[in-house]
Amino acid sequence: MTQAGYGDTVKVHYTGRRQDGRVFATTTGSEPIEVTIGEGKLMPGFEQGMVGMVVGERKSIQVPPHHAYGQWVPELLLDIDKEDFPKDIIPDVGKELHVRHADGSVLDVVITEVNESTVVMDANHPLAGETVNFDIQLIEVIQGVPRGLDS
Repeated sequence: MTQAGYGDTVKVHYTGRRQDGRVFATTTGSEPIEVTIGEGKLMPGFEQGMVGMVVGERKSIQVPPHHAYGQWVPELLLDIDKEDFPKDIIPDVGKELHVRHADGSVLDVVITEVNESTVVMDANHPLAGETVNFDIQLIEVIQGVPRGLDS
């Protein structure tokens, strides 16, 4: 049987869970995802977990923060003076916003605190700092082109 390896395109079903068992993402009830292992489009721990799997195999992996959504970084907490906060947005704790930089890039933030003079927003990924678990089922392996060879 063919094992999935770096450079292979694979189709997988997965369910991602927090340490307390809450599901944060799943392909259950939808199409499997298709990804090329090693392209870096998925977190490193998920990609590494697929290496060596064979079609039909199911596997559970645990991914630490540095191989998942990264460590929680306190410098990504942003204090905004209420006077500078957009007047057309009501600053409620838990509200998710997309902040556009002058260069056009977009930063996703969550309001974590609202007080008399400031609004605190967190730009960390919601799962930053957490170890996460994935149940993976390999559906298909499409052999990749060996690195260094031109077609």
